[in-house]
Amino acid sequence: MSENTYTDPPGMPDDERMTPAELRVVREYLGLSPEWLAAHLNVSGRTVRHWEQGKYAIPDGVRLEIEDLERRTGEFVSGIVDALMDLPDPAVITYRDDAEYRAAHPDAEFPASWHRAVVARVAQEVPALAIAYPDVATAGALVQAARQGVRR
Repeated sequence: MSENTYTDPPGMPDDERMTPAELRVVREYLGLSPEWLAAHLNVSGRTVRHWEQGKYAIPDGVRLEIEDLERRTGEFVSGIVDALMDLPDPAVITYRDDAEYRAAHPDAEFPASWHRAVVARVAQEVPALAIAYPDVATAGALVQAARQGVRR
């Protein structure tokens, strides 16, 4: 794989640089594996590990990309919360693994672990939220509730 090269703008102050701890905390908060992030950034898994271990400085372009992932995830969470808040029995479907998630959402950019992290954040905002896997017995009503006006 040919890696992307991320560079800092000239004169980038060190106090604006993302720290290794920030990168790992945000990556884990978003439910993203180091491997998924590496593929998304078009770098090697070793590069992500080195950033998180502090062996390499994290380029500003990576910080900006992480901030974009945070923003997009936050917007997705807000959309689901808004769609579920006034429902009498709010419910969502989440997925056991990437294959199950891709079967339901073939165009999804993110992994199932991201979706589960999103659902955890939604559960903090929506009282009495029911969360289920897409089993035959529960799929009907829950899928309809989870998809009302919400896009990945």
